[in-house]
Amino acid sequence: MSNNCWLDAKNTTAYKQDYKVIKSLSIKFFENERIILLGPNGSGKSSIVDLINRNIYPVVKKNSYFRIFNEELIDIWKVRKYISTVNSEIKFRINKFLIVKDILLSGLYGRFCKIENPKKEDLIKVNELIEKMFLNDIADKKFGYLSDGEKQISMIARAIINNPKVLILDEPSVNIDLKSRIFLIEKIKNLSQLGISILCITHDISMITKDYNRVIFLKDREIIKDGKPSELMNSKNINKLFDINIKLLENSNSWDVYRG
Repeated sequence: MSNNCWLDAKNTTAYKQDYKVIKSLSIKFFENERIILLGPNGSGKSSIVDLINRNIYPVVKKNSYFRIFNEELIDIWKVRKYISTVNSEIKFRINKFLIVKDILLSGLYGRFCKIENPKKEDLIKVNELIEKMFLNDIADKKFGYLSDGEKQISMIARAIINNPKVLILDEPSVNIDLKSRIFLIEKIKNLSQLGISILCITHDISMITKDYNRVIFLKDREIIKDGKPSELMNSKNINKLFDINIKLLENSNSWDVYRG
């Protein structure tokens, strides 16, 4: 893990339409870290993503800052170059008749359509990523015939085809079944071998594995805990975070929720 920050925030607040969506954010995300940002709906998770992607802006005040790659006023095109974000809406922009190879290729050109007469080196790049992410089984399948998990991992592969420094996964498991979720978790695990910083935004406890370096708990638009998953993932902390009453059972690489 690097000592270089790709995000460094101190006492950051932000608003959406006069509503304070982030109260006072002080956090550092380091290069090559794999981080889970966990919290209930409305806790401010997506607002942090909006801040990073420059969809909203921090309030300028004394003794506060919000830096991305050491720049407080980073150019939005630099953000697009260095950071790729995948959310559940992107898959609806894909032509269901495109095969996965063509979807990855379209990412090199910033489009969502079939690329005619692509460069030979671009085709090589696509095939190399397919190999690295173990996507050979779905590479020639049409998007419309993929499972939800396969669609999601195709979108993730497309997002990293241009070698971003950071990958943000915004609620990657939303609206997918258990089988697809297991498939997705295994494929995300492979991303750690590609040297990409990962920030996974979720309210889904099943997405958390010990492959992540940190888990950050967010509640009422504030960070309440930040540490290693092995230290923070327990029944007491999860019940407090979500205002529920469950038992969290640890297994070899993740945690299961027991209700009863």
